Amino acid sequence: MVLFMCCKNIYNKFLNICSRANERGGWMLEELVETKNRFDVINSEGMACVDRINSSLYTGAVEYLTKNRFCWVEVPTLTKITGACENVNTLYAVDHFGVEAYLAQTGQLYLEAKIPSHKKVWTVITSSRAEEEVDGRHLNQFTLIEFEHAGGFESLLSHIENLIKSMIKKALKNNEEDFHFLKVDVDRLSLYLKKFNRITYTEAIEILGPEFGTKWGDDLKSKQELFLVDALGGRPLFITHYPKEIKFFNMRVNDEDERIVNSADLIMPFSGESVGSAERENNYERLVKRLLDSPMYRILKERGKSIDDFADYLNLVKKNPILHSGCGIGFNRVSQSVLQSKDIRAVTNYPINRENIY
Repeated sequence: MVLFMCCKNIYNKFLNICSRANERGGWMLEELVETKNRFDVINSEGMACVDRINSSLYTGAVEYLTKNRFCWVEVPTLTKITGACENVNTLYAVDHFGVEAYLAQTGQLYLEAKIPSHKKVWTVITSSRAEEEVDGRHLNQFTLIEFEHAGGFESLLSHIENLIKSMIKKALKNNEEDFHFLKVDVDRLSLYLKKFNRITYTEAIEILGPEFGTKWGDDLKSKQELFLVDALGGRPLFITHYPKEIKFFNMRVNDEDERIVNSADLIMPFSGESVGSAERENNYERLVKRLLDSPMYRILKERGKSIDDFADYLNLVKKNPILHSGCGIGFNRVSQSVLQSKDIRAVTNYPINRENIY
């Protein structure tokens, strides 16, 4: 009897959620942010719409990569320190039979290792980051699509833009009813299919300075990034050529200005930074120096790590100094932007953060 009443209460909650949506003839995405009673939400018609749209977005990405002859390769999600991003303080440590290992944050370095074989490679992982923020932008686990190719900076940005557009076109083609049910402004998505805006980091600082007091060398905040998107007309925005001090050690230093690296972040409406990308340093001596001078390495050294932990990657670059570049695409943030939600939890079935795990 107790079990029956419990199931009945859960079912009644589910019916109440559905009835609120149906009374309006649609669903407000804000109602999908609920995390405490997540299992009351995930089987709702609203989340079913999100699932179908996400499926189309993912299919659009895979179709683009396949059409352009990128080879899918498997990468480890339990790694040495080479599975880390810039902020090593957000690593999840795991005892791997007495050896310290980590849940992967990126498969980038492992993808780069396949460049000599395939020239174009991609993968998808669940990225794990122990970030303490509980807000509409951060998750402790999220889907990350990554690719690397034997090509330079302009080719990289072209692939990113065309891949994102392929994702959106697939969803617009397949999910008209789902967009309507979720009250998404599909007309606004036409902006996403136009040429993406592009400015340098230095130009961004010049625009932001009067409003935010931002100085050259500062890392940009989400509020500032979204301000730039709106100020430039609401299209997705590439911000390029960041200071090398605030970027990952293997981003290639610009030939004309050694203060900056050939990098680009794609800032999307609503969600902010959704793609991080760069040319990779292919000069062995410069790569070693960048690693040893990086804030990341200083932290790792304090934890007993050494340059030997990067030996495999460094030797690979030494043996195969191929110019290449790549990116990581935060799938959930792309979805958040396409669905025009202020909260990433609304487009994620199981949004894990410091307060919630399922």
